Amino acid sequence: MNEHVAVVDLGYGDAGKGTVVDALCAASERRAVLRFNGGAQAAHNVITEAGRHHTFAQFGSGTLRGVPTHLTRFMVVDPLALAGEAAALGNPFHLLTVDGDALLATPWHRGANRRRELARGGSRHGSCGMGVGETMAYALEHPDAPRVSDVLSPARLRRRLAAVRDALGDGPPVDDVVDAFTAFGEAVRIVGDDCTERLLTEGPCVFEGAQGVLLDEWRGWHPHTTWSTTTFDNVAALCPDFLRLGVVRTYTTRHGAGPFVTEAELGLAEAHNGRDPWQGEFRTGHFDAVAHRYAVEVAGGVDALAITHLDAPDRSPGLRICTSYRIDGGTWDRIEPGPPRDLAHQERLGERLRRAVPGECHRPDDWSAAIATHLGAPVLLESTGPRSTDKRMYPLGVPALT
Repeated sequence: MNEHVAVVDLGYGDAGKGTVVDALCAASERRAVLRFNGGAQAAHNVITEAGRHHTFAQFGSGTLRGVPTHLTRFMVVDPLALAGEAAALGNPFHLLTVDGDALLATPWHRGANRRRELARGGSRHGSCGMGVGETMAYALEHPDAPRVSDVLSPARLRRRLAAVRDALGDGPPVDDVVDAFTAFGEAVRIVGDDCTERLLTEGPCVFEGAQGVLLDEWRGWHPHTTWSTTTFDNVAALCPDFLRLGVVRTYTTRHGAGPFVTEAELGLAEAHNGRDPWQGEFRTGHFDAVAHRYAVEVAGGVDALAITHLDAPDRSPGLRICTSYRIDGGTWDRIEPGPPRDLAHQERLGERLRRAVPGECHRPDDWSAAIATHLGAPVLLESTGPRSTDKRMYPLGVPALT
């Protein structure tokens, strides 16, 4: 696989993007892992062959293999969270470059995010509580929102951080944050937008996405979505030619509130996923071929699939693939995409999906082949466990669709 690969989750997140990126880095030499959306709210679990575990947030999931990370301009960078993650990894700052145009998440963004979510009471949106959405919202209203390059100019950084503090409310002293962010600027290499182009010319790279297409800011079920473009669109803005790899589990999951048509108790407990104080419960359900087909369509198609948790059907005899919904007296086997950037439409769609129940369901003999057929793409990677040794890679088109 001597080409660039973009890894995108076709569900609500948590499908295994981290372990897939790690496996791609183990299978062939990679120049870098490029993060192209989201921020410190990512939770990509990787377990090495030797058993070392790390949950990646801002560092790329190839870090344990010595593959450099580049945080592109589409990232929301949280220097304080990054420092904690770096410490857990042994401070591999030599493997990290950060685009100076990326937005900075601050303690005031995080505080405002959490106050807003708490005020919603029982109607929470399912935020991760990390302030990523608040950072994006602030930047839309304030052209002088703090960016990574500001850490190289303490006077400008202090002015912009003070403006955030004044707009969003109480938090730590501005000077303390200035000091911490300035130290971040001394530890990392801050680069221009040409760094992405240079990395892409130096060798095959992996683009690592965050969250999932069904949480996309424009295509998910608003308002239970992220302030981030989770499709391949950001990758396409950075790279003209890449393989589109969609990641799915053999069962569908959702962390937090929002419509979930195929939700069911399947007896599939997870070591690294559970109730989160901000997102809420970790929910499971039958494989939702209808929603995943929608994700493929609104993402612009996929070239191949990575299917994880192929051990789950053996552990859950009741697990099925859902291929249609019953809704409002009719049957849906396709969710028709709405107009671009129409949040009112997405909210109405979400309300309809709350009334939907599974229609036709079946249990296949060959889960990988069945999912490939339902989503119309060949399988590149199969995973039966968390380590790279639990993965099987195929030449594209093998096994063929059946």
